[in-house]
Amino acid sequence: MRLVKVGLAAINTTVGAFGANVSRALGLAQEMAAADVTVAVFPEQLVGGYPQEDLVQWRAFVERQWAELGRYAKETAGLPLVSVLGVSVAHQGLRYNCAALVAGGRVHGLVPKEKLPTYNIFYEGRTFSRGYAGMNEVHRGVPLGDQIFEFDFGLLGVEVCEDIWSADGPMRRRAYSGAELVCNVSASPFRVGVEGTRKELVSTRAGDHQCTVAYVNQVGAQDGLIFDGGGFLNQNGRMVLELPRFRQAWAAAVVDLDRTLRLRTENTTWRDDHKAFAAKETPVPVRAVDAKTQRARLSYPAPPQRSFFLPGGGPSRTPKEQYCEDLLDALALGIGDYFEKTKAFRCLGIALSGGRDSLLTLLIAHRYASAAQVPIETFYMPTRFSSDGTRAAAELIARELGVKFTVLSIDEAFEREVEATHAMLGPGKQLTPVTLQNIQARLRAQRMWNWANSSGGLFLQTGNMSEKAVGYTTIGGDLMGALAVIANLPKTVVMYLLDYVREKHGYQGIAAVTARPAGPELAHDQVGEDELMPFSILDACFHLFAGEKLGPAEVLLAMKALFPEVPAPSMEAHVRKFVRLFTQSIYKWVQSPISLHVGNLDLDRERALQLPVVTQTDW
Repeated sequence: MRLVKVGLAAINTTVGAFGANVSRALGLAQEMAAADVTVAVFPEQLVGGYPQEDLVQWRAFVERQWAELGRYAKETAGLPLVSVLGVSVAHQGLRYNCAALVAGGRVHGLVPKEKLPTYNIFYEGRTFSRGYAGMNEVHRGVPLGDQIFEFDFGLLGVEVCEDIWSADGPMRRRAYSGAELVCNVSASPFRVGVEGTRKELVSTRAGDHQCTVAYVNQVGAQDGLIFDGGGFLNQNGRMVLELPRFRQAWAAAVVDLDRTLRLRTENTTWRDDHKAFAAKETPVPVRAVDAKTQRARLSYPAPPQRSFFLPGGGPSRTPKEQYCEDLLDALALGIGDYFEKTKAFRCLGIALSGGRDSLLTLLIAHRYASAAQVPIETFYMPTRFSSDGTRAAAELIARELGVKFTVLSIDEAFEREVEATHAMLGPGKQLTPVTLQNIQARLRAQRMWNWANSSGGLFLQTGNMSEKAVGYTTIGGDLMGALAVIANLPKTVVMYLLDYVREKHGYQGIAAVTARPAGPELAHDQVGEDELMPFSILDACFHLFAGEKLGPAEVLLAMKALFPEVPAPSMEAHVRKFVRLFTQSIYKWVQSPISLHVGNLDLDRERALQLPVVTQTDW
């Protein structure tokens, strides 16, 4: 037996916080060494944080990372531990996103990322250069390039994040060159359902290449990106260990690398593929590392239930619970890390309208704030169009959650602004109904900003993605805030999450809010679906047009199949209206604040959907 204990460590890093990031890793490295871990795997860009974006164009930003990597090596010199961690490197005018291998007080090798994502939310091809097969450079005396490492326990390969997402990634040639354990350091943002995809991917790669794969992901939020952490240890397609998500943590498990080697000898397909590789391609060079590991106290990995044939126990979540808890955890983490890492705020503030969107924003904020003991202040700012029902609902949920609730009418200010706007227009000109509505929204936003400036509060914007997509928002009003919490949740998801939280926690305030039709209450008897279209239809149009990139005629065909009960003329009107409102509203949503990213599609122009503001729809 060749027993190896592999530790996976998900760390919450901050871009530019080199010292703090490395110190966190050092603390976990000490813990893992004390627990007899042989190989410790940390996330991508651990030293500098991720994503660094254009900061890597500053020479000093990259140089400092090398110094901190040296500090990590020096302070772990006495540990019988091999470490794999992410770092940026500047070499001969090029920047590389690398996995560094550290052992015995030295950096023994740097392996650059080869697959640089430049799609969706990623921009790595803009700033980093790619590693490649056969790359053989030396950076400050350290081998930089395509290589695997030989230790007293076996052959180790390392790679970075996206490299595992390609079937033709470097794992293939490194496994055929002898690597038995492949460590993937990753910073993969959260998206709904991505955990299952990652798990399947890691199992597939480990099975295809007949190796043991250690995959660990960054945890924490950076700007609008949320990293859910977690990780997997998978031996030849069999899951050995899963790391908890949404929190900084480490875990370890023992594997027998003789098992990986034996399974290779038994797999005729792998042997044939290996033979074909050896006949045509150059093997990846092996670097011998003179660093001893301590494995004498390791014992054979027996299953917890002491049976190799029976399934393991443990609670399981329903699909609804998994979906909702993941979203709520991710968004709460997004608020919390933005609040804490910016170091600019002392409390959270929400304009609580008594509607669904501000209610869900409050529930998510409370999920973070109640554990972190951060105060939340809510403000109900009525006008003559506000109903007693929404006020009662807002007050009820604030009382149930134990947050401060303040009522401040804006009716007098509304009248003054109407008079001032009349004076600006001049004689004979009248304010439009939309202007009368927007004045109210802007007054509320102005008051929230004034409160935030004076209190040190983080002003949370509460709008959803559906209404943002079609411009059912006010520039300078409800579109404004410091951080948009649910701006990438469709309205149907907002309502689904509210139902889930009510079922789980029994809040009467949620029932009071959802008992009323959704509407902004900026005019008498205002109902959002009456002014727009049913939210289920709006969200389907959004997915098909903006997500699937279908043309309007194709959207209409799909919508007729999705909603056969809707008369054809009505559906045609809905699709035409959506496309018109969406394309006319780009200028609005590009002015919105940073939003938390939770799906493969959102309306953050710097992330998933980059559209020109000035455009026509002849096509």
